[in-house]
Amino acid sequence: MKNTIAIGIQWGDEGKGKIVDLLAPDVDVVARFQGGPNAGHTLVIGDQKTVLNHIPSGILHDNTLCLIGNGTVVDPFRLVEEMDMLLAAGIPVSERLKISERCQLILPYHRALDAAREVAKGKNKIGTTGKGIGPCYEDKTARRGIRLVDLVSDDLDARIDANLEYVNFMMTSYLNAAPVERADVERALDLARERLLPLAADVPLILQRRIKAGDSVLYEGAQGSMLDVDHGTYPFVTSSNTVAGAALAGLGVGPKQVDEVLGICKAYTTRVGAGPFPTELYNAEGMCDAEQAGKHMAEKGHEFGSTTGRPRRTGWFDAVVVQHAVRINGVTGLAITKLDVLDGLAEVKLCVAYELDGERIESVPACCKRLEAVTPVYETLPGWNESTFGATALDQLPANAQALLRRIEEVCDCPVTMLSTGPDRKHIIHL
Repeated sequence: MKNTIAIGIQWGDEGKGKIVDLLAPDVDVVARFQGGPNAGHTLVIGDQKTVLNHIPSGILHDNTLCLIGNGTVVDPFRLVEEMDMLLAAGIPVSERLKISERCQLILPYHRALDAAREVAKGKNKIGTTGKGIGPCYEDKTARRGIRLVDLVSDDLDARIDANLEYVNFMMTSYLNAAPVERADVERALDLARERLLPLAADVPLILQRRIKAGDSVLYEGAQGSMLDVDHGTYPFVTSSNTVAGAALAGLGVGPKQVDEVLGICKAYTTRVGAGPFPTELYNAEGMCDAEQAGKHMAEKGHEFGSTTGRPRRTGWFDAVVVQHAVRINGVTGLAITKLDVLDGLAEVKLCVAYELDGERIESVPACCKRLEAVTPVYETLPGWNESTFGATALDQLPANAQALLRRIEEVCDCPVTMLSTGPDRKHIIHL
């Protein structure tokens, strides 16, 4: 297999975990390049379901090296909890996992600040996962972050003191919240020294050596392109760059060391949390279209966040969004998931453009207010009653399902190279 970046190209929850796990046996290294414990990569093997938040999805494979890159932020408590879950299942994590020594650590004051800010914003909250990811990335950019390598630094205590002084001033004087105790921070640091520091490594050096030796690498992203802090629906975005270019900075590799970019998307669209969603049909409050298509997607697709448990908003496939993602990521092939969720619908719609102030537009407005104001321009295609669940060959799909895929390729100007028809590894079609 070639060196491939695998990324979500909607608002996250596209089924990246399954796709990466499916590709992992054919690569030598799986490397995570951004995000934190807000990833919810669900792997289903037989009757066993595994949800990974921090650790790359290749960890279940015997001969696959997994790397957590410097572009990620790591919560010691959550990562160790995940490691222990895998160890209990017989997975030798320490033999398969290395963590960049340059990783930023999510500490208790990051989580406290994240939660207090959301409460203070009230109805204007962003809808973060409350896991401290945003404040940790803020500290990184402000040059006050604590990295894994800093656990053996002589000035660590002084830096923690300064960070706590700043955070607790914000908590007590501005956000009317309880201060963070130094003891809680020390527990996180001690755990990181004991369990994570032994796995610390120079990840760029490992990658360069493995690539030079002819090994293949799968670069794994979290969230989705529409949550990218630069190219997504700002400010309703995550705190890192989720696009393909972030793999280079987040792991320390060069552009010539990437051969393909696989864009993963659902056959419809979902979103968790606040923010514009032009094709939305259904949300947690029960809003749905007259034909109940949005509710059908939510219920049949089991649309609840694997990390947060929050119900996802659902809607028709937004080709304008996917076109945008194809452009900014240089996507070379689409992996479409959950086609089977559309089984039984009388008709299926594709949003091929927006209408705004009487004008047809075919790109995503940079301003969220303008995106909220658009009206989707739909093409309606006939649906199908036959089941696509578990199909493993294109000729097993109904003609109308095949027609939908062809139209997606045309509108998005990108070939469909993989198709998922169910949660298990074997429910896949290679095109």
